[in-house]
Amino acid sequence: MSTAIPGAGLRRAVTAVALGAIAAAVLVATGGCSTASRAAAPGSGGARVIQVVAAENFWGSIASQLGGTHVKVASLISNPDTDPHAYEPTTADGRAVSVADYVISNGIGYDTWAGKLLSANPMPHRTALTVGTLLGRKAGDNPHQWYSADSVHQVVDRITADYQKMDPADAAYFDAQRQTFLNRTLAPYDQLETAIRTTYAGTPIGASESIVTPLAESLGLKLLTPASFLDAESEGSDPTAADKAAIDHQIAARQIKVYVFNTQNSDPDVMAQVSAAKAQGIPVAQVTETLAPANDSFQDWQVQQLQGIEHALEQATGK
Repeated sequence: MSTAIPGAGLRRAVTAVALGAIAAAVLVATGGCSTASRAAAPGSGGARVIQVVAAENFWGSIASQLGGTHVKVASLISNPDTDPHAYEPTTADGRAVSVADYVISNGIGYDTWAGKLLSANPMPHRTALTVGTLLGRKAGDNPHQWYSADSVHQVVDRITADYQKMDPADAAYFDAQRQTFLNRTLAPYDQLETAIRTTYAGTPIGASESIVTPLAESLGLKLLTPASFLDAESEGSDPTAADKAAIDHQIAARQIKVYVFNTQNSDPDVMAQVSAAKAQGIPVAQVTETLAPANDSFQDWQVQQLQGIEHALEQATGK
């Protein structure tokens, strides 16, 4: 997520005019129809290759690993400096969606532009997964579900099932990919989640924005920062003076043991809190909105962040 500034919320809607222009350009480029590629990729053994578009690269990374050589995945947002909330899709994005067999978006108000791209490019053969719908989340719920281990596992199962439905002849291949991903690839991530929850459950922490809320819930940590402040920072709006004062007191009184900071979304209020926490000897752990670096895998990215949080909790508690 990019640096939040006053009025940033005004940019967080893709205009109908812009989407209409994209749809028109795609229709011209594709001749008003779509035929998804069925060519076999190198190493696929001649099997069909499912064309996948993920709105964000954290879901794209998982989709790619689950599909192996039988899928080709393109992530529309891969730049760590891009704010998914405020992203405005390009003609190339519309073209990618128009020829995709499978489109994965986050939903829950996080990437409304993705749903509009799908509507602008209706194709009968396409399968679409909206993560929020899968999880039973509604508008206004926390959208950052890739920071919830339970949600991640549900998405893994659904993507595998969708691949098998689209390509039933290779169902066994996709099942093997899922087993490898869960039992080997994702194992260090699951083990760290369990270790932190077992050792530090109930430990009070502070945070810079709402991306940390599902992470704290997943790890069993007690997030003391007012939810209204977390939401304001996530949405690019101004937090209240009362919330800022409450956080200042939590830090000054050392009511929190660790402060978790999203480095992709910083403003003067957040940076003041980071500085104050360090001045009080409160360890600061870092997370990011999207894969950082952009070519990292989901599990390597998450493991590195979990290790940082675990180290901060160890410093703070001596456990």
